[in-house]
Amino acid sequence: MARGRKRKPGKRHPCGKLARPSTGETQADVLATVVEARRRQYGVTARQARDERLGSALGRLAFRGLITADQYSAGQVYAATMGRYRAIMGLPIDQPRSVMALLVNEGIFGGGDKEHDPELVEKVRRQAASVQLMLRSCVCAPGCGAGRAPIDLVHRVVIGDEDASGWPPADTGNLVQGLEALRKLFHIRTDGL
Repeated sequence: MARGRKRKPGKRHPCGKLARPSTGETQADVLATVVEARRRQYGVTARQARDERLGSALGRLAFRGLITADQYSAGQVYAATMGRYRAIMGLPIDQPRSVMALLVNEGIFGGGDKEHDPELVEKVRRQAASVQLMLRSCVCAPGCGAGRAPIDLVHRVVIGDEDASGWPPADTGNLVQGLEALRKLFHIRTDGL
């Protein structure tokens, strides 16, 4: 006669422990949710919704053909340059997207004072200054009227992830001028290199 209680039916691990059924979403479920949301929001096909450019405001401009692939690359380099500058200088990020980022920025968790190499600090400071100077000296697009300054527009789209679809033509033209100036500054060639 067997002692103890009956063995529960179900799938088991090699050690004999009962395996719990997975209750979380799989990666395919998450991707399907994202694709469906992008299809509804941006009015694209399921294949187009998988394009990674739809995940940012700058990428959506490139997806719609309002900026070139080179200007999109220049915007990404600008974001990396300014992010590195803020991190090295100990400045908080512009818009923390999570509570953890906010805690690190405020020095509450994991954000200790780090000593950086003075040469690295000076190099990063010069890079950021040259980028800002280029955008400040960038003239407004011809025929666009006044509009906002290209430095403000590039910062709003690239760093602030502000949607530019409702902007007036003058602002869109000035944004393109700013991204083109960055493309030239970063020496991004027309073949995407």
